[in-house]
Amino acid sequence: MSILPVAAAQYPIGRFADFAAWHAHAADWVATAAGQGAKLLLFPEYGAMELTSLLPEALQQDLTGQIGALQRYHDDFVAAWTEFAARHGVHIVAPSLPVTAGKEKDGSGIVNRSYLLAPNGAVAYQDKRQMTRFEREAWIIEGGAGLKVFDLDFGHAAPLRVGITICYDVEFPLIAQAMAQAGADLILCPSCTDTLAGANRVQTGARARALENQVFVAVSPTVGLAEWSPAVDVNVGWASMLATPDRGMPDDGVIAMGELSKPGWVHAELDFDALRQTREDAQVYTRRDWPAQSQPSLDVTPVSL
Repeated sequence: MSILPVAAAQYPIGRFADFAAWHAHAADWVATAAGQGAKLLLFPEYGAMELTSLLPEALQQDLTGQIGALQRYHDDFVAAWTEFAARHGVHIVAPSLPVTAGKEKDGSGIVNRSYLLAPNGAVAYQDKRQMTRFEREAWIIEGGAGLKVFDLDFGHAAPLRVGITICYDVEFPLIAQAMAQAGADLILCPSCTDTLAGANRVQTGARARALENQVFVAVSPTVGLAEWSPAVDVNVGWASMLATPDRGMPDDGVIAMGELSKPGWVHAELDFDALRQTREDAQVYTRRDWPAQSQPSLDVTPVSL
């Protein structure tokens, strides 16, 4: 059996009276997706910024000061998602959050981190590599150092290897290509964009990465308004499950797609045997032909006409 039920959230930023209220809200979202059969749940980039609603009003409006204050919830946040994964027997990519130097082993500054929780209690993470102008210039968030792939056990003959490209990362081919070359068959993309143009950039990047590497790509965005938050006040996007448009896959590469900015789950059953068959008998071998684009060289010769 190679079919995996995956759910990607179109997740609205909430506002909560206390941590218990947030915990109940997050638990309901997980229970809904798991109850609909999903075994892998993908939440968006910066969905955890809703925890800043628990801070004093002045900090809620302090774009940089709230990051340090947010760290008081870090350990309980990770524990909550670990609990949800174990309770429902699912793997979860939790909403990403800024993590300060105190949580960084190498002592670097603030990073944008997506945690991946397994039902056996294991916890791993991927830090975002490519920073947008807002992150780098206004929020002073830095790019993470390393790339990872994760082996997830769903009871199949072999573990499923996945990678995580956080939002802007999916717009850069070499990141996903490195993960695919390391064996990832699924790229998970948590995202947070505040314009339709931004949402389209993420979707365009995700579709291109699926095409280039002949892998599945899943996207999960934040959606809706949170006008009280200077960080995630406007959220535009839609979830999608994407493949290469080739034999055995949809002609447009779209397996599933949500309605623009409508809260809820988007589900798909991803067939990894079919994906591998597509690679073996494709109309074009984009994955196999990747090295050929630099051969004999990428030297460019100007020609005047």
